[in-house]
Amino acid sequence: MVIYFKSEIVSPPMVIYMGVDKYENEELIKWGWPEDVWFHVDKVSSAHVYLRLRPGQTLDDVPSSVLDDCAQLVKANSIEGNKMNDVDIVYTMWSNLKKTKSMDVGQVGFFSEKQVRKMRVEKRCNAIVNRLNKTKETREEDLQALKEERDRQERDKEKAKLKKLRDQEKEEAKKRQEAAKARSYEPIFKPELMKTNKDNDSDGSDDFM
Repeated sequence: MVIYFKSEIVSPPMVIYMGVDKYENEELIKWGWPEDVWFHVDKVSSAHVYLRLRPGQTLDDVPSSVLDDCAQLVKANSIEGNKMNDVDIVYTMWSNLKKTKSMDVGQVGFFSEKQVRKMRVEKRCNAIVNRLNKTKETREEDLQALKEERDRQERDKEKAKLKKLRDQEKEEAKKRQEAAKARSYEPIFKPELMKTNKDNDSDGSDDFM
């Protein structure tokens, strides 16, 4: 089961989601999308919250208000963190999450610590949490199927992009060939080099015997 929320402070709204328990979190770690941003309360147990970026969007493009939504949601879904003030929230792209067989269920590491960002939440903001909870929707999801379908669509897009590029290259090559061919005929059709029958006959009359 996956719980979805919408950050409606931006238009169109951005999707935020999390697993219902640590086992579902394990599946999200495995079948997350490259355009997902992962959030967690630093150094204490909490939900794993994800923000799905829009096509072409980067982490630097995410409005601070949306980051605040994610931070408040992950804090509210931490037994310890929800009671604490001045908690740190760590976040990074899903592709930076590292999972090894020796780790406990729901535990995760990072490929690069430099790619992990941190923000501080002074205290819980009920207005934000309540607004997000009004958009809450729980779904039974086949995460593997969703990821595989997403990957298929991305491959199709890439194939279409490469085909368009090849077609453009062929069209440009054809134009270059036609231009080169036209240039090669230019000396033949220069007016000063062209002759008529009149030019070959000095008196302009036929000579019969």
